[in-house]
Parts: sequence; structure tokens; C-alpha cells
Amino acid sequence: MMTRTRLMKSTGVSVLALLAATCPAHAWADEAAASGEAEAADAAADGAGGSGGGLQEIVVSAERTNVTLQKASLSVSAVTDDTLKKANITEITGLNGSVPGLVIAKSGGGERNISIRGIGTATPENPNTQPGVSFHIDGVYIFNSIAANAAFIDVSQVEVLRGPQGTMYGQGSTGGTINVVSKQPEPGVLTGSANVGYGNYNLLKADAALNVPIGETIAVRGAVQRYRHDGYAKATSVAGDSGYELDNANDWGGKLAVKWQPSDRVSVLLSTIQYKGDANATAQKNILDPDPDPRRLTQDYPGKTYIRTQLYYGVVKFDMGAVTFNSITSYQKLHSKLSWDSDGLNTDLFYALTEGIQAGTGVRYDHTALWEQNTTSWTQEYNLASSNDGPFRWIVGAVYLHSKNQSYINEYRSGMGDGLDAPLPDNAAYNDPLVSRLTYAELSSITREAYAGYAQGSYELTDKLTVTAGIRYNHDKYSGVSDSLSGGSTSSTSGAFLQPTPGAGTTTQRMTGKFALDYDLTPENMVYASFTRGFKPGGINSSAAQGNSSFTIFGFENGTKPTFKPETLDSIEVGSKNRFLNNTLQINASAFYYFYKDLQFLEDDAILYSEGISNGPKAEVYGAELEMDWKATSHLRFEGSLSLLHSKFTGDYLALDPTAADAAQAAAGYAGNLFYTNFFGASLAREGARVNIKGNKLPQMPTVQGSAAVSWTGQVGPGEFTARAQYIYRGKFNSRAFAVPVQDDTPDYSQVNLFASYALGDSGLSVSATVTNLFNKDGVNSRFTDPYGSGQVSDTYIPPRQAIFSVGYAF
Repeated sequence: MMTRTRLMKSTGVSVLALLAATCPAHAWADEAAASGEAEAADAAADGAGGSGGGLQEIVVSAERTNVTLQKASLSVSAVTDDTLKKANITEITGLNGSVPGLVIAKSGGGERNISIRGIGTATPENPNTQPGVSFHIDGVYIFNSIAANAAFIDVSQVEVLRGPQGTMYGQGSTGGTINVVSKQPEPGVLTGSANVGYGNYNLLKADAALNVPIGETIAVRGAVQRYRHDGYAKATSVAGDSGYELDNANDWGGKLAVKWQPSDRVSVLLSTIQYKGDANATAQKNILDPDPDPRRLTQDYPGKTYIRTQLYYGVVKFDMGAVTFNSITSYQKLHSKLSWDSDGLNTDLFYALTEGIQAGTGVRYDHTALWEQNTTSWTQEYNLASSNDGPFRWIVGAVYLHSKNQSYINEYRSGMGDGLDAPLPDNAAYNDPLVSRLTYAELSSITREAYAGYAQGSYELTDKLTVTAGIRYNHDKYSGVSDSLSGGSTSSTSGAFLQPTPGAGTTTQRMTGKFALDYDLTPENMVYASFTRGFKPGGINSSAAQGNSSFTIFGFENGTKPTFKPETLDSIEVGSKNRFLNNTLQINASAFYYFYKDLQFLEDDAILYSEGISNGPKAEVYGAELEMDWKATSHLRFEGSLSLLHSKFTGDYLALDPTAADAAQAAAGYAGNLFYTNFFGASLAREGARVNIKGNKLPQMPTVQGSAAVSWTGQVGPGEFTARAQYIYRGKFNSRAFAVPVQDDTPDYSQVNLFASYALGDSGLSVSATVTNLFNKDGVNSRFTDPYGSGQVSDTYIPPRQAIFSVGYAF
């Protein structure tokens, strides 16, 4: 009983830390409240379930109101640190299958395309666009999806809010919001833990954490982690290394936090999270690769992935009685240097491919030698929230965000050399011989400023019926300088080959909000209905902003425009949250309909190398989700989830698929850089390849997705034994809006994971064994068509079977 009580108290405190980190309205709820709610959860569980208890209550503040997970009138899931460990989830891609409707697909370089219910990012490799799913670490908005790789350090839990979060989180949350919540310092207690695991592929997984109280009011928590393994795949044609590793890992991470709580009314938290990943490139296997082994890639370029992130933040809470004041300040930096084999083949295969399209146009390689980003950002949020338990609860707040993203890109494509040229310095001379081998280069600096004000209130009309209404004003502004080079020729006649100049800016202003009703059928069963509006701001197309597109040069109506419009999403959702069988069975269900307008997606342009983001037609999405958790006995537990989705574009739009544009250009006799021999004629040929995407499915949306798990926990000898088996299924989906057969067909896959652990009494010692992907399935995580360069189509795969043995100690 002592172990379970301690665990439930810890869970209660960690979830209340979530109130602080992800939902600042009740940020840093005091320890007295945390302790009281944890004890209430203990009592409820003991009373409901007898020995072993029923299902515990989890207190969340998903929309900044202190309610249990079962009382929140929206679809929200929480993945605990315990679940993360059992499933060997070490980075965000591992969440696939753990949450209904959530899909995380690898893109080019180090990006992660996150979508919820099919709404996410359809603009790969464009750092100046905002995601459709906003991502947070301890409540701090993360500006660049590459930084999502750094999130899983000393994690308490991951909370996923499904559906647009237009009031509380504003821009970039049309699909939903993910909050990664790290464990926070606890004054008055000395605790610590250490774990080390070893597995196949020479895997090493180690972490340690220590919580140290300083007096009665200050606590310091530090954590470090190390994760590495050999490559899951190999590139077979790299000069001097026929087994060049891809998909390896070499990560370091750390966190240091200090919390000062001089009284029950005041708390101050200062924290930093640091991460560095230094490994080889992600394995992206060209679907034309003649080697049938998905883990062997006939590639010749030694790609690299280097990511360094720094996050610093502070949270101040002041309880003034009826009102609580909160301040969250953050500063973050990202430095990434990525390189990869864009053609996905060796020189002989790629030459045969390109020469076969049109004689005399063959090239030997297409390599992204450098995709470098440097992002600095800071955010500030203030809010006031009611802190009483009366019938009316409210919050008002304001947010300011500032971010500067600097990008430098070198992509080589040529019939000369071996394709291993080093990237040029960004101030290289215009007449440097390597400039002629560049198929694309860019040097840009884009600044984004955003501010918002929001208010939301909930009122209990009766003891069973509650109404919630909220509104938010959003203002976003983009400005910057850029220059790009296409086809190996620069317009510069002196100085550097790239000379950024100011381009067109854009400003977006939108009102979003929510209206919801929830009704308690019984104390354990509730139903709700809601209408919410979300939006994603517009932005800048760097090349078109400099006048390089068919829209700016020829006036083609459908050409890439200097700026693109914001997208909006209106959502209608109904749902029910239920506990049955004496608090041992939990069933939550929801159904929803989305009306989508001005979907942002990446398409080609009639002028070569002038791709950009456009706004697609109207679209609709509807579906249903189910989550179940049944504690059948004090030892046996069943968990499961199911997501069913349907979507289609409902408006007319003539879109230009890069593959179709290149084929039309080749058919007209102007393959590759022969485009420039008849600039206008080749542009007309490419423009003629546009097709109407009305009726196509939206990308990144599996029709069916689900998981099921069974676990057993009980006393065996002097300790506690736990065993768990999990099945995950992710259905097929289209990778892009064009829905081209084969090219955009991302196939389905299934996966089985096993876990077993033994905790030796009260000694603090434990051992565990994890096997993920038991049957070693080569599941396709994503099918990616490179929107730039040669436009090759590649598959990325889920990790192969991994077996890990771990030893841990906690006190």
C-alpha cells in the first residue's frame, strides 16, 4: 500500500506541475493543493476498487481550469513517464500509436511533421511556416519542429489536446497542442534515481536525476541523460565506407531547475533544458533503390545531423486570494546543421535515371550539403485567473512572441565531380567555381513578431450543466531579408554569390474562440458539445518575395505568391467521458466535424526552383475516437484506443505537383537545366501540368489507427512483478495533397511491444526488459517526396526490433 500511495501522490504532484507548465492560468498550484488532491485520489481509488483500488483520478488544467481529466470538456490524453519507459519512447516519433489520431512522420533532414486528426504541417522543409499542432515544453511554445527532438528529458508526462485550441493557445494549434511536461523540483524532500540500459545495436540508455532541498523553501532538481545506438540502416556506396551508418543516435541532454517557495502564495521557478544530438543522417530509402533490403540504401553521400537546443525559462506565481497572477518568460536557441543524400541513389543509378528522362540531361548526384538554421526566440505571457471554487471561473491574459530564423542552404546537383563538395561559406564570391554546381542556395533571415490577448470563463448554470466561452485576438507579423540561387547561376556580378535584400512582409490578424456545454449525467458520466475556431498565420515565400515566380514574372494566376494567407479551422465536437463498474472501467468517446479553409501546403511553380506555399481549397474532416482503460482485477489491466477518420478537399484548386511539372518539362524537351534554353515555353509546359485536387484526401491522415495493451502487476516473492504487451496499428494514408498513386501511398503497419519489470521490495532496486517491434516489421513511418531538387521519393522506417535490459535505483 505504501508503494502505491507514494506512486499516486507523485502522479498527482506531477500532473499539478502540468498546471504550472502547460496551462499558466493556475501555474504552480501550491503543494497543499497537490497533496490534498493526491490524497483524495488515493481515497477514491481505495474506496472504489478495494484491494488494489480502482482507476486513479488525474487532475489536469488543459484549458486552465482545475478539473479532473474526466471532467474536461475536450479530447485530451496523457502519456505518463511510466508508459514512455515501457514502450522505449525516447523521442517524439515514438508517440505514434499511443494517442488516438496522432501521427508523427519524419520529413527531410531532422524535421518532424506532427498532425492530429490529419491536421498538421503540409509544408516540409520550410522553417518560416508555423505548425498545425503547437508544441510546448513546460508550457513554453517551441518555434521550430527540429527542436522537438530535444523534448524528452526528465519527463513527467506528455499531454495531447486534440482539436483546435484557438483560445488558450492561439496560432499554430489548428490540429491541437502537445505539452511535454518535465519533472519539477519539490521543496522538503531528497529524492533521486538512476537507470542504465543496454540493448542490441550497441544501444546505451542512461539517465539520472536528483532533487535536493535547500532549507524549507528552496529545491534544486538536476537531470542528465545519454542515449546512443548504432545505425539501423547502412549506405552502401559511400567512398571508403561501404557500411556507412544511418539512423544512428548520439544524444546528450540535461536539465537544471531551481524552485523557491517562500510561502503558500508565492513560488518562483527558474529552469534550463539543454540538448545536443550529433549523428549521421536519417535513413531515407529511395523507392527506386534496387536493393530490396529496406535497411540497405544504395547511397553515396555521408549525411550528418547536428542539433543543439537551449531553453531557459522562468515562472512566477502569486496567489492574491481570489485571483492568481502568473508570469512565464522564456528564451530559446536552436542551431542545426543537416546534410543528406537528396537523390537517394549512387552516382551511376542517378545518372541512368536522369539521362533516361531526356538524353543529354543526365546528372550524377543531388546532395544537400548544408541546411543550416539558427533560431533565437523569446516569449512572455502574463495572466490573471480566478482561484476560487465558485460557480464562475475565469482567466484573462496576454502573450508576446519574438523569433528570428536564419537559414543557409547549399544543394549541389551536377554531372561533374563526385558530389562530395563541401558547402560554400555564406560569403563565398560570386565567381567561385562551385557556384555553378549549386542547384539551389538560400540565405535568409526572417523575423516574426506575434502578440495576443485572450479571455475565457466557465459558469455553472446548475449543479450539472456548465457553459464555457472564450475569445482570443491574434496578431502576427513577418518581415525579413533573403536571396536565393537556382540552377547554378547567380545574378551577382561582384561580391558574395548571395546578397539578401528586404522582401515582402505580411501581417495576420484573427479572432478565435470557443463555446462549450457540458452536462453531468451522473457523478461518473458526462457529455459535452463544443464549437471552436483555430487558425495558423500566413507567411512569406522567400523566392517569390524577391520576384522569382511565375506569378511575379509572367502574372500566372496560380503561381507562387510572395506571401500566403492564414488558414482557419472551425470544429464541432461532441463527446462523453465515463467511469463504470465501481470506478474500474473508463470509456471516453468523441465525434467531430471540421470545416477547413485556406489549407497551407507546398506545391511547385511554373518557373523551376520557385516552389512555395499556397492556400488550398476548402476541406472537410470528420471522425470518431474511443479510449478505454479497464482495471479488471487488482492485478489485470486492459487499455485501448481507436481512431476513425475521413477527409477530402471540397473546393476546386489547380495544384502543381513537382513530379508532374518535371515530367511535363521533360516531355517538352527541356529536362533539368535545359529549362533556361526556352524560359517561357518550358514554364508554359510546367504550368499545364496542374490538376484539380478536389476530392483528394488530406495528407497525414490514417483512416484507421489504434492500439491495445494488457498488463499484469502483482507480488512475486519479495518484490513486485509487472508484465505488459502492446499492439499498435497505423493505417495507410496519403503523404501529400496530390494523392498520386504509389508516390503518395504511405502503407499501413502494425507493431507488437513487450515489457517486464521486477521491483525488489522497498530497496529501490529494479530490473526491466523491453522488446519493441517484436516481429521486426519494416513499417514505413513516412513516404516523403522531396519538394526541391530532383524530387525523389523516399521511405523512412520505424526502428527494427530492439531488446533492452535495464537496471534502476530510486530513493
